[in-house]
Amino acid sequence: MKKFFALLTATGLYSGYLRPFSGTWGTIPAWLIGYYFIQGDNLWMIAATLIAFVLSVWSAGEAEKYFGHDGKSIVIDEWAGMFVTFLFLPFSLVSYGIAFVAFRVFDVAKFYPAAQFEKLPGGWGVTMDDIAAGVHANIFTQLVLFALTYYGIIKG
Repeated sequence: MKKFFALLTATGLYSGYLRPFSGTWGTIPAWLIGYYFIQGDNLWMIAATLIAFVLSVWSAGEAEKYFGHDGKSIVIDEWAGMFVTFLFLPFSLVSYGIAFVAFRVFDVAKFYPAAQFEKLPGGWGVTMDDIAAGVHANIFTQLVLFALTYYGIIKG
């Protein structure tokens, strides 16, 4: 039962098995949860972020026994990173769309300190690089939304 739950969780409800671009496929369920269920409620987003973080560290660590360190099928870390990206964003399709693209770019690019975090052992290394990417993507999205609002491209 422990193995089943760990693999179900680590693979993001099996979305991590989809190819190619398993990280992108694995991010989609988190985006859907954020957009359709949490809908910008910051308290629920904080709760989802904390739950995803804890589940990611644990289940990714367990799943490494089967997939290796940060195996492509492990995508629960994308959920944690996507939820970090959503924190305190205004709720709209535009902001959540920008957030999705930004998170995927920052997750792939691994800007400092994400690449260093990836070297941490077990589920910590799998998860923390995505948390860093989420912080980067959140800041970037906030800046883009500010600029789009400032220049009147979108309403604030």
